[in-house]
Amino acid sequence: MGKRTSPGDRRDDLSRRRFVNTVAVGATEAAVLTVPGKAGAQLAPPPPTDAESVTVVLNVNGRDHVLRVEPRWTLLQVLRDHLGLTGTKQGCERGECGACTVLIGGVARYSCMTLAVEAAGAQITTIEGLMRGEELGPVQQAFLEEDALQCGYCTPGQIVNAEGLLRRTPAPSLDQIREGVSGNLCRCGAYAHIFRAVGRAAQLRKEGR
Repeated sequence: MGKRTSPGDRRDDLSRRRFVNTVAVGATEAAVLTVPGKAGAQLAPPPPTDAESVTVVLNVNGRDHVLRVEPRWTLLQVLRDHLGLTGTKQGCERGECGACTVLIGGVARYSCMTLAVEAAGAQITTIEGLMRGEELGPVQQAFLEEDALQCGYCTPGQIVNAEGLLRRTPAPSLDQIREGVSGNLCRCGAYAHIFRAVGRAAQLRKEGR
């Protein structure tokens, strides 16, 4: 004879089915939120609805941009995904690596830890804004001359941070340089070259180059 199924067994079976179905749906939703071939890479945030968005004016590299953004969007997201300024790199996204560094009002800030709405009304400078037309700015030139990079991923943030340091301390000592760049990590360990590059940039700026 076949095994008899009690009402309690049927309820347990239905509970297991609901659990499996819930897990399957969750896995499907997670798959939709990732970019194929890039483990863990998140898609750009969806366009905001009128109910949850606000209008902001961001002055980036001397140009005003009128944008509709969600209050929760970071400046990093807006710069990369909505203004196409991909020189600002996405790294740890928790204020530890410095790859996303930009200048806000001339001061180096982590754009991953700054909401876009916070930066409204301030002058924002990215790595692209340090160019002089088609020529490299003094800090960029110094990093090139001193070979202050290896993989290059952290380099934009390093350069922008160095620019901020030199704006407040035009002739820094080696100790001031070390302290000034301490908020930017270089996984390749090119720190000795970076220190020399910042010193060289100070010299170039003094010479008006």
